[in-house]
Amino acid sequence: MLDLEVVKQKQQQTWATGDFAVIGWNTVYPGELLCEAVDLRAGHKILDVAAGSGNVALSAARRNCEAVGIDYVPALIERARLRAEAEGLPAKFEVADCEQIPFADESFDRVLSLYGSMFAPDQEKAARELIRVCRRGGLIGMGNWTPDGFWGQTFALVGRYLPPPTGVRPPPEWGTEKRLIELFGEATSSMHSARRSALFRFRDNQHWIDVFGTWFGPIMRVRENLDDGGYAEFLTELNGILDRFNQSDDDTLLVSADYLEVVIVK
Repeated sequence: MLDLEVVKQKQQQTWATGDFAVIGWNTVYPGELLCEAVDLRAGHKILDVAAGSGNVALSAARRNCEAVGIDYVPALIERARLRAEAEGLPAKFEVADCEQIPFADESFDRVLSLYGSMFAPDQEKAARELIRVCRRGGLIGMGNWTPDGFWGQTFALVGRYLPPPTGVRPPPEWGTEKRLIELFGEATSSMHSARRSALFRFRDNQHWIDVFGTWFGPIMRVRENLDDGGYAEFLTELNGILDRFNQSDDDTLLVSADYLEVVIVK
């Protein structure tokens, strides 16, 4: 029988490997777009779920909202607190699990998750928690990588070399309307989605590989668990994905990564 808690512990170790804050710098702009998509107003109570180093919560705080961010990696929460202090922003951050959000029912006007809750091993539980802490009539806003986009294809590649436990559903399913209706449909009065693209700018493929191979837990795990030959095969396939999604018109790398921006009214 699949033990999702064991899966979560291993996943948590992966995300704590390296320094995801370095990777999170690439997704500041999508966080700003998400804040606009949910029509934030000064004084709104905002929760940023699986916040990483705090991009969305900090964006909400800049809009004079009462922002809180949670993540289950303590080092990322500490980085988020340092960022808030450096900018003089009142955002608060707590170590917490997106499957067990430590706030009462209907505590927030807006509940946001950018490439966050989608990675929870228990997808149904994570969705229920987003719904639970959002007030009736409030909005849930998400950005979820699509299965056919750059990150969906990259995570699928990682899964071929490091297969996940049988029974764990692929996170990019959250980037499909079908799965979102399954997860949220009965608890919502409306759902609107729009396909967007996040851009990752690097000098070339090797630069991307060097950065993600140094700081990004999933890629680091692949390197740790494969021999030299296996890792070389992985890199060959990864280079192919990078080439396929490169939209640059010069010799640099401009990766276009599609995601589904979703706004749900509870």
